Amino acid sequence: MLQTSGACRTLDAHHRAGSITMQLKGIHHLTAVTADAPGNYAFYTQTLGLRLVKKTVNQDQTEAYHLFYADGVGSPGTDITFFDFPVPPERRGSQSISRTGFRVAGEASLPWWQHRFETLGVTHGPIHVRDGRLTMDFEDPEGQRLSLVDAGERNGGHPWEQSPVPVEHQMLGLGPITISIRQWEPTDAVLTHILGMEQVRSYTHDGTQTLVYSMGDGGAGAELHVALEPGMSPAQAGAGGVHHVAFCVADDDYDAWAEHLPAARLPSSGPVDRYYFRSLYFREPNGILMELATEGPGFAADEPLESLGQSLALPPFLEPQREAIERRLKPLETGS
Repeated sequence: MLQTSGACRTLDAHHRAGSITMQLKGIHHLTAVTADAPGNYAFYTQTLGLRLVKKTVNQDQTEAYHLFYADGVGSPGTDITFFDFPVPPERRGSQSISRTGFRVAGEASLPWWQHRFETLGVTHGPIHVRDGRLTMDFEDPEGQRLSLVDAGERNGGHPWEQSPVPVEHQMLGLGPITISIRQWEPTDAVLTHILGMEQVRSYTHDGTQTLVYSMGDGGAGAELHVALEPGMSPAQAGAGGVHHVAFCVADDDYDAWAEHLPAARLPSSGPVDRYYFRSLYFREPNGILMELATEGPGFAADEPLESLGQSLALPPFLEPQREAIERRLKPLETGS
């Protein structure tokens, strides 16, 4: 097992990333896979109390929904998104994104959520301490592995007044995100020398050593946890699994990142305009898909803030296909 105690990097961000002077700001979003869009919508809005801030389609496969759930205003760093693909369940394994954290404000929230999960029949584990934070693991109906993490105080997130969850217990945003890998050194090189993350500590959970990489100002919303599982078979993608994780970059830094990745010999998609943000996609050496995404323009680019997610939103280049796209999509709500 890799030993890292006392050897965490203390280099400044400029040194860690070679010639790079930009800095990742934290987690932007996480995109997962569902095979049951109506059930997914019910769980994330009614059980977890998140707001559907954008109901759109996968821009490359328009027969599939792309659903964005976030805080009350759709802030970057708060949204978990889902592609609706008719696929079998994920086969769990390494070389994958293995757990998604949601931050809550203060330790009183965890017993509240524990009671809610017990009442609603949500699969969950006990409240315990992981990496120095109170945590409770749980799963959505398709086995998506999630956690509630005590962030210590209300820092981030905008309440959604129509949520079934009281404001004091609503989720503040994503983080930390955990990935499982089999080979450490090449992934570490990408995270530190190309992306400018800093390895700040390590911990062991259920016998697995996990390294914590920090971005920006740090904290759970800006952490990637890397679980070292060299003996585990690779995961097989499917429903209940994660498609990719996105890290937030400043709008003004996007062009510099687009130049930096190929200069660092990291193959990427090149610039991609997703209309609500601009993206760069790449795979780290263990095969996990990652994305850099800008903060803007944001989800209010084509809808008023007060009515986000209430109707099907399409980027301008898909608007001429609206009638055909709408015919192929199933209703999200019973009776709609």
